[in-house]
Amino acid sequence: MSLAAFPSTVHVRAPGKINVYLGVGARHDDGYHALATVFQAVSLYEDVFATASDSFSVSVSGSEDASDVPLDDRNLAMRAAKMLAAATGFTGGVHLDIRKSVPVAGGMGGGSADAAAALVACDALWGTALSIQELHELAARLGADVPFALHGGTAVGTGRGDQLNPALAHGRFDWVLVTSEQGLSTPAVYGRLDRHRAAGAALADDPPLSLEVPVPVLQALRAGDAHSLAASMFNDLEVAALLERPDLDETLGAGLASGALSGIVSGSGPTVAFLCETPESAQYLQREMQAAGRTALHVHGPVPGARIISV
Repeated sequence: MSLAAFPSTVHVRAPGKINVYLGVGARHDDGYHALATVFQAVSLYEDVFATASDSFSVSVSGSEDASDVPLDDRNLAMRAAKMLAAATGFTGGVHLDIRKSVPVAGGMGGGSADAAAALVACDALWGTALSIQELHELAARLGADVPFALHGGTAVGTGRGDQLNPALAHGRFDWVLVTSEQGLSTPAVYGRLDRHRAAGAALADDPPLSLEVPVPVLQALRAGDAHSLAASMFNDLEVAALLERPDLDETLGAGLASGALSGIVSGSGPTVAFLCETPESAQYLQREMQAAGRTALHVHGPVPGARIISV
């Protein structure tokens, strides 16, 4: 195929995620924690436009404040593009135009969605034609959330969260996400959890640490039963996120008081995800939270992972 046959720009869309369950093991010597989690991709998306270039560059815009998003090699999408080039021997470059809708540093994997989208977009732009398994292996080198953003849907993550197995999930789950202007650092939240545990501050009646997702979570997803899922949602990082941001506890209480089935800090926070019984009850909760001065979004899941929109 001639170079002229390749597209000049590829548009890929990838979803943000919530963790409906997140168990965190002890910190390993390499600084990582073993995880057992259930990801669900939701209808809040990052859009990445990859345009042919002689060098690597990135620009960021969108509905979310992108001023804190790095534009150099600290940017996960930039790293993904360079990793793909190195892995395939591609000698050109790319300009990545990232248009954000997922909260920045919000615990919803927006940067990971950007990276997954960049892998798919650059693969199509450069004609490197990697398999989904090869893209997955590259994604796994970039962090636990990137492989999931590549696949989407609902999945169980083990290891560092990057060993994925699709979860049987039926029906639609409606969520209201309450976002924060001030983000939280994922490493800072993990560090706070480590210190909290080391101090022996965990309550005796906390759920036991486990590197397996509890059966009731999987059963609820399989049945498409929002009430059962609400009863089994859990996040080990929530205690640390609340220590870092005590105001999130008030948000959780307000959502439950306004009819949510359950609420949880998403990942490392500070986004709070409320599970609702129906789309109508989610719309009501969204209005109630907005009336109280909070930024609230109604989304649903599961949705597909990174997908080419246009070339």
